Amino acid sequence: MDLLSSQPFWPIQNGLIANYPPLESDLRCDVAVIGAGVSGALAAWYLAQAGLDVVVLDARNVATGSTAGSTSLLQYEIDVSLHRLTERYGQAKAEHAYHRCRYAIDALEKIVRRERLDCGFVRKASLLLAAESGHVPMLRREFTARKTAGFDVAWWNRRQIRSHSRLPHAAGILSRDAAHVDIHRLTHGLLAAAAKLGARIFDQTTVTQTSLSSRGVHLRTHRGSRVRARHRVIATGYEADLMLPRRVTRWHSTYALITEPAQEIRDWPANECLIWDTGTPYLYLRTTSDHRIIIGGYDEPFRTAAGRDRKLPAKTAALHRRFKQLFPRTKIEVAYAWAGTFASTDDGLPFIGPHPRLPRTWFALGYGGNGITFSLLAAELTRDRMLGRKNPDAEIFGFERL
Repeated sequence: MDLLSSQPFWPIQNGLIANYPPLESDLRCDVAVIGAGVSGALAAWYLAQAGLDVVVLDARNVATGSTAGSTSLLQYEIDVSLHRLTERYGQAKAEHAYHRCRYAIDALEKIVRRERLDCGFVRKASLLLAAESGHVPMLRREFTARKTAGFDVAWWNRRQIRSHSRLPHAAGILSRDAAHVDIHRLTHGLLAAAAKLGARIFDQTTVTQTSLSSRGVHLRTHRGSRVRARHRVIATGYEADLMLPRRVTRWHSTYALITEPAQEIRDWPANECLIWDTGTPYLYLRTTSDHRIIIGGYDEPFRTAAGRDRKLPAKTAALHRRFKQLFPRTKIEVAYAWAGTFASTDDGLPFIGPHPRLPRTWFALGYGGNGITFSLLAAELTRDRMLGRKNPDAEIFGFERL
């Protein structure tokens, strides 16, 4: 599937970080991880850390699917707000989901520090703005829900927003627990760390046939090689819908641009925090360590890859115009722009764990705007359930909720 238009920024900036060979011989292993994006890399690292023999297979080059198009914001906020998730699942489950996403940011930082990964991980605040004045009551309910749940949040009214910036919004929620990263370098770093633990990684290797039984998994690749494993982990992101007995997501087209390094970034609040709004679809912005600005959003339902890409020039111009409205004193020049396809679920939550109709198969699927944090939780949950350990995430993130 064509997930991404040309010119996503991270692979262009970083170049070819590492080479992995295609699989050309038969192998046996404990776990075959299908997909070498960030979800597969995290799964491989966690499983290898647990002492399992791991093989990673990807039909593309490593980290060149949806991972390459990620704008790499790390937030605990789920696409469905906490107060609305509470209405659907109750306070305990909703707060658990949000707290686990906050935990995931902390856990990812620990991995980055432990493995000394050069991936631009930086702690930031996150500012959620009311896209329209009519959204303020809803935003106030969300603030109350987060405050009640124990999150470090502050309410910003119009006066406070204007004291920190020239943004025209009527209200916002400032959250202290966020970060950003270079997802391309993070993925390569995780795979390199997993390889040191014994994981074997192969790209340009397409799985063409799969045989599942209660005893194990038998995979055949397009070169005729065979992989026999006790388990398989599906970490192919949005393409995993094609492997499920029933589709569980809606697909969308999304658009993003990154600027040339700005000489001066003016009027950006809270030490260049992450910024997003309550619009449908929402707009989001972040900066980079070399003073670039990433602007994304203006999503719409996905129809075809060609149709998605045809809209890229108009969407880029619209994102550029909106930035100039919000930050009129910061001059920018667009360096690269790209379009991508992503999937979301009705409740904003991922699907992680075994599927009742697919033996020996574990799904590590982080959907929506905070897929990276979901990917870390998927890796932990997959490891725990594969080893027979209890994990409190199983009920709310699993296929049991369908």
